Amino acid sequence: MSERRAYGRCRRARRAEQGEGEDGVDRHDREDWSERAACRTADPDELFADGAAQNQAKALCVACPVRTECLAHALDRRIEHGVWGGMTDRERRALLRRRPTVVSWRRLLESARTEHERRVRGAAAPRRYAAR
Repeated sequence: MSERRAYGRCRRARRAEQGEGEDGVDRHDREDWSERAACRTADPDELFADGAAQNQAKALCVACPVRTECLAHALDRRIEHGVWGGMTDRERRALLRRRPTVVSWRRLLESARTEHERRVRGAAAPRRYAAR
């Protein structure tokens, strides 16, 4: 069976699973993010494209509300094929080679997102100047 078809099959199997996974994450949490993914109705062949066609798949990820969760999922599981979280398989392999000591991409990406949001909120807050 091709990996493209296996993707859809794995997705259905993930939905059927219950309990907690090896990474300590409730499988229902993973199910939640995959159900909200922008690509949930896309043809799997689009997500497992080669060459320039990968740019179209990456375009689906640009406004996806669960891009971080998707990317962390692919990195933590070392998924070798397809576009996940806006990154191609080649981009993910390069990232994994650059950061071999990362134990949990999920934790790293979530903490980076939290820090980014905190900074954005801080920068957007109105500054109050002391009366002269």
